[in-house]
Amino acid sequence: MAALLLFCSTSPVEGQKVYQVGALVSEDQFVFTFEGFKKKMAELGYIEGKNIKYDFHNTKGDQEALKELAEKLVKDKHDIIVTSSTTATVPVAKASAGTNIPVVFLSAGNPLRLVKSYSSSGNNLTGISSSSLDLVEKRLELLKQIAPTIKRAIFINNPMGENYEAYSRLTRAAAKRLSLELTDLEIRAGRGEEVKLQIPLITRKLGEAVLIPPDVPFVAVTEDITQQAVKERLPTVGPNVQTVRRGYLAGYSSDYYSLGQQGAMLVDKILRGARPTDLPIEQPFKLNLVINLKTAKAIGLKIPKEILLRADELIE
Repeated sequence: MAALLLFCSTSPVEGQKVYQVGALVSEDQFVFTFEGFKKKMAELGYIEGKNIKYDFHNTKGDQEALKELAEKLVKDKHDIIVTSSTTATVPVAKASAGTNIPVVFLSAGNPLRLVKSYSSSGNNLTGISSSSLDLVEKRLELLKQIAPTIKRAIFINNPMGENYEAYSRLTRAAAKRLSLELTDLEIRAGRGEEVKLQIPLITRKLGEAVLIPPDVPFVAVTEDITQQAVKERLPTVGPNVQTVRRGYLAGYSSDYYSLGQQGAMLVDKILRGARPTDLPIEQPFKLNLVINLKTAKAIGLKIPKEILLRADELIE
């Protein structure tokens, strides 16, 4: 009887499987995605140290480390692997191809680099689109609304970037529709320090504004690009709202923390038995317009009132 009572008093959590979750992000801003993911997972009943354990890695823009850690996470045979950004997901997708390890990308600017279609991945992946590529034209429209007199923008691009071809094609098409001339500034990005050496090339001689792509090496030096743009009095439109919080003038995108929470619900379904290929790629639940008024003041730009009224967040 005593043994029976002891058995019955055991916590249900202690009797559950302890799930092993590998996590890989490519840069500091994507840490917010993982934080949102963990918060929602806890709300869903996955308590760290009791019925779930996380093996989290942030490569801080190191491309070689991304490949090595992707291979390690697959080799360690976690129950599931979560990633954030297309850049972090590509090596995990390659390393896990042909395995039964589920991979959920908590954010990917270009999901079609990873899956067959939005309705069915056709492989071991599923996840959330960050809508980064879908919003290219919206961000250029935002730039024209904030600074209507701009005729020419500096288009920073990185031919080595995971989304370079798609991002370049969409940006050029949008600029043409908006009668905005682009001056290409090609930076073959390596590590963050290598990118920093090329930032002084961003000058007013090349254009009246700066468009920054969603490439990890550029995001890693957001503050440095901001400083150069302020020096040259150039409006900057970032690839997402996180970069605006770090200094760029304006951005329109999903929020990584929210994407992480959204992704947790997909992970929960998979841990309960769903197959990734049966879960459609999801769009963000919410998009945000963020304006950095400190940056606007620093470059002497007055933001139109209608833009201020539309903004979801004003940084002062």
